[in-house]
Amino acid sequence: MKKFFANAATVLRGGALLATFALAGCAIGRGNPDCPTDARELPLPSLYGRWEARFDGLPAVAAVQLGKHPDYDGVRGTITRNPNNPARSTVAQLAGDVDDEGALSIDESQDGRAISGVWSGKLQARSCGREFRGTWRNAADDSTHPFVLTKTAAPQGKP
Repeated sequence: MKKFFANAATVLRGGALLATFALAGCAIGRGNPDCPTDARELPLPSLYGRWEARFDGLPAVAAVQLGKHPDYDGVRGTITRNPNNPARSTVAQLAGDVDDEGALSIDESQDGRAISGVWSGKLQARSCGREFRGTWRNAADDSTHPFVLTKTAAPQGKP
């Protein structure tokens, strides 16, 4: 009888260990099955809300606010650079959408007429639509900077 309990305990521990590895493998390999793996799978309203933008080689974090574009299926909003320093803060307008290749494409304008920057980013796997990484091009000098765009809050009244 003692041997039976000892063997049963070993089997249970081994089974628990296998179950743990299986669950970890699912979490690592697939991520959340409800999360889109491509930006084309994201519902447009999931892009609405507050985001944080970080650019390699550029100081400070920028605050991005995106909402529904009034004229087409896309987003419109603003980016505020140096939001914590009002004396050095700048605001530009943004407009964009998810293109046919699944990239988030955004045009930026300092004056509301001419394009001053262009964003192209891919949805990051397992981010559940909350992180894009890509390249931002400064139209003034054609310099490019990698960026990370991370969702910080949904629109008011939304989860």
